[in-house]
Amino acid sequence: MNSSWNNPLIEQRADPHLSRVDGRYWFTASVPSYDAIEIRSADSIPGLTTAPAKVIWRKHDSGAMSFHVWAPELHRIDGRWYVYFAASERDDIWKLRMYVLECEGDDPLRDAWVERGQIITPEDGFSLDATPFEHQGKRYLCWAQKSPPTESNLYLAEMANPWTLKSEPVVITRPDLAWERIGFCVNEGPALLKRHGRVFIAYSAAATDANYCMGLLWADENADLLDPKSWHKSPAPVFKTDESVGQFGPGHNSFTTTPDGQIDLLVYHARNYRDIVGDPLNDPNRHARVQAFGWRDDGFPDFGTPVADGLYSP
Repeated sequence: MNSSWNNPLIEQRADPHLSRVDGRYWFTASVPSYDAIEIRSADSIPGLTTAPAKVIWRKHDSGAMSFHVWAPELHRIDGRWYVYFAASERDDIWKLRMYVLECEGDDPLRDAWVERGQIITPEDGFSLDATPFEHQGKRYLCWAQKSPPTESNLYLAEMANPWTLKSEPVVITRPDLAWERIGFCVNEGPALLKRHGRVFIAYSAAATDANYCMGLLWADENADLLDPKSWHKSPAPVFKTDESVGQFGPGHNSFTTTPDGQIDLLVYHARNYRDIVGDPLNDPNRHARVQAFGWRDDGFPDFGTPVADGLYSP
């Protein structure tokens, strides 16, 4: 049976990553202080609201991984638990790089975590939002990385193991459309969805204020995913601000399903007001939200529009 829950599901948790593994939901996200990684788990989505948050890792005092701990994702790969995240340095706060933790046991909430180190990319630079996925027997990593001068593109590469790239990265999208270039020229926050003979990657674009929105890439499931020409992009945002319900800047999403697997769910953050004082990154009120989405007759997802705050039933 599928239950109802309140939106926002979890307040002040941006970049939410929610997955269902072995009959339980697992949630992680950026914490407002950007200094730690926490995980919570429950057997239902509403149960996550009150589930205790376990801090599994804290930032270093200096050097690598000592500032701006952002956008963790928890993944189960070949029977092991991994967390992918980005972090910078206290003395160089925009030196964002991607890192991986591995759980030494089977229980992410109780067993120890070890650092597997940085994911090294051929072109060293500002990089974040790593998300791994498997397709047709190969494992891939998609992530956002800035290339000169300031654009944040999405890259894709095959993986040798959960923290090492195997192939030369390729760019699968650049922020070349007007709505991707408001405030900042950004494509980031990739999230994978496979259905109806296609590989979809949702992503987020523009500055992290009310202009933040979601775009969509897709490739045929039998195409060479490492050929940039295999990828196509929606010319318009597929999920964006809706003033009529007081939801602003929805994005940095992930995907899951209801417990019975019958309803697809979009997990994202948004604010319930437009105007922000100061830097949007210092505003903690990007709240994690979950809502159902459907599919069009042509096999493409239809994310609809953000739902208003309050009780929600999929």
